[in-house]
Amino acid sequence: MLTTTAAVSCRCFWERNRAVSGFFPRSFSCRAMEVPAGLSAGKESSALPAAAALPNESQPTPATPVQITVLKAQDLKTIKSDVSVTLVRAEYNGAILGDSSKTDVLPDGTANYNFMTSFECSPDGPNSLNDTAQKPVLLTVIEVLQREQRQKEKTVPLGQAVVDLLPLLQGQCSFKVSAPLYAVPTSPLESLHPEAKGGLEVTVCTKEPLLSAAQLSNGNLLSITLEAAYSVPEAFAATGPLQNYMACLQVPAAGEKEFPLLFKNGILKLAGEKEPLPRPKKWPLANIMAPGALSIPNSFIVGGPYEDEDGELNKREDREFRIQAESTKRIVWDMERRCYLDPAAVVILQKRIAECQYWPVEVCGMSVASSSKGKTSKANKGDEDKQIFFHGVAYVNMVPLLCPGVKQIRGAFRVFTYQDSEVFEKTKSQHSVFRDLRAQLSLTKEGSWTPGISTPLSRAVPSKTRKEDKEKMTKDKDSNRRMSNAPKIQLSDATVEAENVTYLSLDGQQYVEAGTFLVMEIKLDKALVPKRLREELTRRVKQMIPPRPPLPPRPAGAKKAVENYHNHVTSIAVAILSEYHELFGKQLPDQGAIDHQTLEEQKRQLNFELNSSGKYFAFKEQLKYAVVKIVREKYLKTTAFETQEQFQSFLSELYVYLMDEMHIALNQLLSEEAASPAPLSRTTEEQLWLFAREAEVNKDYKLASLYHQQRVAQDQRNIQYWLDYGAFCLLLEETTKAQECFQQALSLDPHHIQSLLLCGIVAVMLEHYEEAEIFFEDACCLEPSSIVAWTLSGLFYELQNNNIQAEMAFREAKKLLQAQLAKERSIPEAAEGEEGKKHISAGCVRSPSPGPGECLPERVPDGSADKLSEVVEPALVCVAPEEEATALEAALKAPSPVSGLSQPPCTIFMKAVKFLMKVNAVQFVHRALAHELLSLQGGPSCAYYLALAQTYLLKEDLSKCEECLCEAIRIDYMNPNVWAQKGHLCYLKRDFGEAKECYERTISFVEDAADMHFVYLRLGSIYLEEKEYGRAKQTYLLACKNSASCLTWLGVGIACYRLEEMVEAEDALSEANALSNTNAEVWGYLALICLQGGRQLEAEQCYKYTVKLGLRNDALLREIRAAQQRLGFGNPAPLSTPSGKGPPRRSRPTPARRDPRST
Repeated sequence: MLTTTAAVSCRCFWERNRAVSGFFPRSFSCRAMEVPAGLSAGKESSALPAAAALPNESQPTPATPVQITVLKAQDLKTIKSDVSVTLVRAEYNGAILGDSSKTDVLPDGTANYNFMTSFECSPDGPNSLNDTAQKPVLLTVIEVLQREQRQKEKTVPLGQAVVDLLPLLQGQCSFKVSAPLYAVPTSPLESLHPEAKGGLEVTVCTKEPLLSAAQLSNGNLLSITLEAAYSVPEAFAATGPLQNYMACLQVPAAGEKEFPLLFKNGILKLAGEKEPLPRPKKWPLANIMAPGALSIPNSFIVGGPYEDEDGELNKREDREFRIQAESTKRIVWDMERRCYLDPAAVVILQKRIAECQYWPVEVCGMSVASSSKGKTSKANKGDEDKQIFFHGVAYVNMVPLLCPGVKQIRGAFRVFTYQDSEVFEKTKSQHSVFRDLRAQLSLTKEGSWTPGISTPLSRAVPSKTRKEDKEKMTKDKDSNRRMSNAPKIQLSDATVEAENVTYLSLDGQQYVEAGTFLVMEIKLDKALVPKRLREELTRRVKQMIPPRPPLPPRPAGAKKAVENYHNHVTSIAVAILSEYHELFGKQLPDQGAIDHQTLEEQKRQLNFELNSSGKYFAFKEQLKYAVVKIVREKYLKTTAFETQEQFQSFLSELYVYLMDEMHIALNQLLSEEAASPAPLSRTTEEQLWLFAREAEVNKDYKLASLYHQQRVAQDQRNIQYWLDYGAFCLLLEETTKAQECFQQALSLDPHHIQSLLLCGIVAVMLEHYEEAEIFFEDACCLEPSSIVAWTLSGLFYELQNNNIQAEMAFREAKKLLQAQLAKERSIPEAAEGEEGKKHISAGCVRSPSPGPGECLPERVPDGSADKLSEVVEPALVCVAPEEEATALEAALKAPSPVSGLSQPPCTIFMKAVKFLMKVNAVQFVHRALAHELLSLQGGPSCAYYLALAQTYLLKEDLSKCEECLCEAIRIDYMNPNVWAQKGHLCYLKRDFGEAKECYERTISFVEDAADMHFVYLRLGSIYLEEKEYGRAKQTYLLACKNSASCLTWLGVGIACYRLEEMVEAEDALSEANALSNTNAEVWGYLALICLQGGRQLEAEQCYKYTVKLGLRNDALLREIRAAQQRLGFGNPAPLSTPSGKGPPRRSRPTPARRDPRST
């Protein structure tokens, strides 16, 4: 009913508008028709003048009438029980649009107005699109009191409601709302509940949309919410003259103009409870009588965790200060201002943010003039009383709005002293925005704005510091200032200007001393840079890397059916044979053959037993299912036969086939010598991975590649196997082959994050930057909580000189890291465990260092992405060794924390380094370490030097590696990883004595190093070289206990052989041979043991494989041949002659050893 009424009202409005348009001049405007309060008019007459306004022919853009129809009011009795007659008044942008006719209120509190009025909206007129965005229609319900004899009719405002016109800027031509009606207090002392007590049903419609299709798609809507200023200076007092606390910033508009957004009438609140959350945002209106009507419908301040904010003071250490500041003295606005940005303004906004990332938000206080007795004589004095004081500025980083998909930034921003030079340097703003608003704010004349300095102090709020400095000045100047609050016109004088500069530092400096900060939100209706959708990214990835085809089908149905039939025949035959043994017993071979008559009698008894017991029927039913499967899968018979002849022919053919297959199954069962299956390999995937790592460390890359290929061959659909193989290819700098491996992994799972990141890394190495961007963006989209994904994305964008998106990615990663660390610190058990470890004082016990879950939050200065190109970007690039040396020298000169006094913080870059080192992506490691060099306070950390040393070790730059390890040891002397790396360095330099000391120190720590397996291997080899066989045996046994491999058991076997523990040596070498039967050294020592045991055949076989596999240990080969010459056997070559000592002595039987031909 109401929708129909609204539609009819709109149609009548346009027809009436056309009918009366010829009776009014072209320049007639609705703003001139202000209906006096209390004037009664009919429904037609009250709306007619406002509706008759037509656009001026001289205007470049025609005005669009906006019709407001107030249908009815509801629940008026809840506001005032005895209300009887009311009317409704419509106002917009400070102008009264008209009053409705007087309407009686029904007993249920309803009043039907059906009141129509309108105003014109024009981009160039008084009611612009910006006004439509931020100014609502104000509707006031007025009670008409009964007039007494010879008295004028009285009216009293009853309630107010607001109608938000924002839907008109979102493409709608008409909409209907039920606007809450808030009561107007009858006296200033009356306290009303903010809840609405009534409502107005209102429709808004236009003949055509306010925005064209191009404006709607390319334009935008900017809304800025200023919540409050916290931790304000103590000089702000609630007593004394009234103060108007204001904030303002400028928004770029089309052309060279800038649109100011002014926030006035901030409320100074003393210490007390925090502001409630959520709380409504308020309109920037001053003519509203009902306090509840100031709230914007369906728009709230919801707050959120400090760590998720985009501004400053969002670190963990700022939390306590923020909580305390929110309950102390503060200035509250809670005001939202909106601004429509046409397509040209959107382009200018993007350009301005790209040119200057910081925007100034100026704050100040203005003394409000007291009411003067004389209207004329005191006018000038009232102007002079309005002065600006405490002029400050906050710098808002707008760069996040240029990141794809970002539509909102919210956070706290510190307030600093306003200085023209500093503001111009940071924001390129020529002058204060308040200078352009002097007329609007009725400020002091031009003498108040001296170039380069802020406005002078107000006498109303003196501070202690100001008073102390004033006493140092002359009494004449002091008395002069006290007599007048207005500044002198001669401010251009150098002496007075210097004094004002002094006052400036004292005035604005109080913001810095108090730690004042603004909390505000900047929000766009659409992102300036659209973000690619997840579906689009997935589609692009699939285009670059098509998914792998499905696995080949399982064995054919016919073959599986025949195998099933064989299994059933075999099982039934075994069951019948067991029945035969139960009836007649087992026939032994030495009892001779059974005659034919006896066999026939046994057959008859067996058949009788099977039939009488029901087992025959059970066997037949068991076999029936297998026969049916053969009929369906082998002969493809699933329907009935057409003739009986076809059926009989098929049965004959099937019977012959089943008999043949039955004989095949029985022959396999009853064959005397069945083929033994090949022994299963004892090597697991984890062991293959360990063997590959051992080969990599020993630089046997051919063997390592073989192990990786074996892992992939065992399970080609395992993503981790492909990633490990690709990382190995990166180690060999075979980038194209690594790309194939990573793409193979990604084809198995297009949503695998590590595969996406590694594909992006390889694409960067191959300079396929467009593909790399797709991979990194898809990884962040699929896993937005991945710190490594955001960090690597930032490193990539920095490589592309896209500092805006790089900084955004780094900020997102830091935010995630802070949230992760805060969550980990919330576990009390972890904190107690850390405190308990601090008291360990043994000499060989390492002080606790933070692991991935025990790191401190990082302190990365804002804008580090911009500074990197000037400071560190050319410092560490893996393709330029001379530049790396420069960066290393700078890092070595930087101060470092004292060992044990402070733990290094965990940063996003070290998390990325940890991931990159595992995949041998050295190029990205150096970029991440370059950022790490900037992110820490107090110099590089031990983790930084350790990672840098590992990269140099990979490139075999041993001198630089040694320098880094020396610095790492100086920082953290009790870090086992540092000593392990130094041991590896000395081992490669063949300084075995120093390497031995480092390895022994490493294994003496309570906490193990990351690569203890290789520490044990190399320390054991040093012991063998120095003939300390007992210690070598113990060291290798420790390695076997942690992670057994062919090399660890070989070490045990060698040590036992040298200790003449032949049984243990042979057992250990047999284990080594079982794990890898292609190790020539294992076969060599087995040959020695067999020679010592007198086992000629085994000695010759072991020696044959030793030579065949190419033993490289010349000393061992000479020892074997010397033993062969001494014992006279073991070498099947013709030159070998027996010594005539008789047949070899047979020793204990040896465990089975694997023939290398079986692999």
